[in-house]
Amino acid sequence: MKRRLTTLRLLLTALLATGALTAPARIIHLLPKPQRLAATDGAAPFALERAVRVTAPEAVPALTRFLTEHGCTPSATARARLDVRYVDAIDGAHAQRLPGFPDEAYTLTIDSQRIAITATNATGVTRAAQTLTQLAEGWDGDPALEALSLTDWPAFRLRGVMHDVGRSFITLQELKKEVDLLARFKINVFHWHLTENQAWRFQVRAYPQLTDAATMTREAGRYYTQADCRELERYAAERGVVVIPEIDMPGHSAAFERAMGHPMQSAEGVRELLTVLEEVADAFPLAPYVHIGADEKAITYPGFLKTMTDKVHRLGKRVVVWNPVTGVTLSAQDGIDMTQMWSTRGRAVKGVPNIDCRYSYINHFDVFADIAGLYRSNIYGVPAGTDEVAGAIVAVWNDRKLPTQTDIVRQNNLYAAALAMGERAWTGGGRQYIEQGGAILPEAGEEFTAFADWERRFLFHKDHALRDEPIPYVRQTDVRWRVTDAFPNDGNADLRLPPEIEGLKPDYTYRGAHYGTHTAVGAGVYLRHTWGNIVPALFDEARQGTTAYAWTYVYSPREQTLGTLIEFQNYGRSERDPAPDTGRWDRKGSRLWVNGAEVRPPVWENSGVNVTNETELRNENFAARRPTPVRLKQGWNEVLLKLPFNPAGLRLPKWMFTFVLTDPDGRHAAEGLVYSPDWRRPESPGPAELNDK
Repeated sequence: MKRRLTTLRLLLTALLATGALTAPARIIHLLPKPQRLAATDGAAPFALERAVRVTAPEAVPALTRFLTEHGCTPSATARARLDVRYVDAIDGAHAQRLPGFPDEAYTLTIDSQRIAITATNATGVTRAAQTLTQLAEGWDGDPALEALSLTDWPAFRLRGVMHDVGRSFITLQELKKEVDLLARFKINVFHWHLTENQAWRFQVRAYPQLTDAATMTREAGRYYTQADCRELERYAAERGVVVIPEIDMPGHSAAFERAMGHPMQSAEGVRELLTVLEEVADAFPLAPYVHIGADEKAITYPGFLKTMTDKVHRLGKRVVVWNPVTGVTLSAQDGIDMTQMWSTRGRAVKGVPNIDCRYSYINHFDVFADIAGLYRSNIYGVPAGTDEVAGAIVAVWNDRKLPTQTDIVRQNNLYAAALAMGERAWTGGGRQYIEQGGAILPEAGEEFTAFADWERRFLFHKDHALRDEPIPYVRQTDVRWRVTDAFPNDGNADLRLPPEIEGLKPDYTYRGAHYGTHTAVGAGVYLRHTWGNIVPALFDEARQGTTAYAWTYVYSPREQTLGTLIEFQNYGRSERDPAPDTGRWDRKGSRLWVNGAEVRPPVWENSGVNVTNETELRNENFAARRPTPVRLKQGWNEVLLKLPFNPAGLRLPKWMFTFVLTDPDGRHAAEGLVYSPDWRRPESPGPAELNDK
């Protein structure tokens, strides 16, 4: 009986993951999840595509757009109503103070003939409209909104995405699309990093040489006019998104020096930067903040930072800087209004709001494990925003050149990362910070259930609002593994060790020592994280010159060829790591077998190439190539991975693996499969063949 229950549990998990057993209700797909939500059981929905009588204190573009896009025409005599009312406060909402960011709390009730929204301002109405937009997704036949009652607000007032367009230009059209899509999920900041060593992308009328093609080393001649900036800012504001423009000073300023002939930290440079700031303020009239960088180069020019902060304040804006910086102190008394913490050295500055960006540089992320780590982690150790913890931003840096702007979105897994962070920042909570919890997906319990629910909702939107976007993430919460302790390999990655010789078992004795096994969940598993022991992974310690093994058994209801997403070293988009050698999966010596047949790697486009930042990152990451075809037999299939840790030529060695079976194009996880890390090889799906280890 116990074995029968184990089998049923595995099959039920697979069915739930596919959505086969979920109800058709659309409130179950809301992302981020509202703070308080109650369905009105048995009530008829509010039908769309009809005349609606609208009563509101003012026109709110997001609400007007929702009505227009869903065929709701205004009529003073219509029976169906949409009523908007402003109140002084929303009962129970978290009251975080953050200058420049208005209250976002709202209530929403829906019945068959009326939508009622209450909020303290237009931003709250915009958030309600974004919820309505999600509720209208995915209806087959007559579009409608389910009857419900909800009260909603963000735990953190700031939830953002940063694009480094100085290194890699992204078209205005693409940026507008991303702002629109991310705003649907209540991302409310676009941090626009406009200048870099490679290129200065912000038009300065006083100094046209800054955007001259001759001063750019990547994507020469491509920049944003001030009209572009105003257009994107207006577009974002209509969606409740704040644009924070960044002019990096005095670091990352090689393009400035090429154009102007002198450094920023000089009398001429200071004078020119003051003019630049004037034009930034003019081009971004709605921006409450201007980001001036200030990191990664010691500030040595007397009064440099204070001169810049005073200028920004005189222009009616507040100042954001990176944190840490070198050569100056950061405080409100020094003119700093907000800091953006990066790296382990970034620490909240007392007396000012601070943005958590310490472990959310997603250019270093893998597609799967890091999303679980990002979702599980609280924000800088607090469950909700405070006067000193503003929120979080996920940042995309591209030191390494990528072939297209689509590759930037795809290889950085932008939408999954942004929406995992976005839900955490909206709902708050998280048991522990990533420095304690790591990039590990729990096998069961409250955290696993919450992440699996986020995954289900995210994948729903991947197939709806995000269906045209390059998203490599697929369902991973049903993928389960057994991983051995690491055996010494004497520096030989090809050395055959007990799992290859003795078969797959729960434990081994080798050279007089005991080696056990661990269980793990997910399509991506870190044995050692990108940031080493700072972010915990499966192993407490990673020793070079060792080899671990991982395996799972996959039940397939029929013989079939499926796609497989495979990776043993995720190539960070800021790294100059050499590609694998021909015939190897990675530079550590990893190998993979399915049913005893070795799965060979693709032909690497950069194999043997002397890599620089200008060498395009091609097919090293699975997200940039077609899935690897793998043939499964009907019944149980054995998947075995060999994982040596002999890194060579890698600045940030990631001891990791990615494996998940998908449809042939890699868009979705393969349906109808069951993954079991059971150490005995079952021959059929019957209850007697699965044990309970």
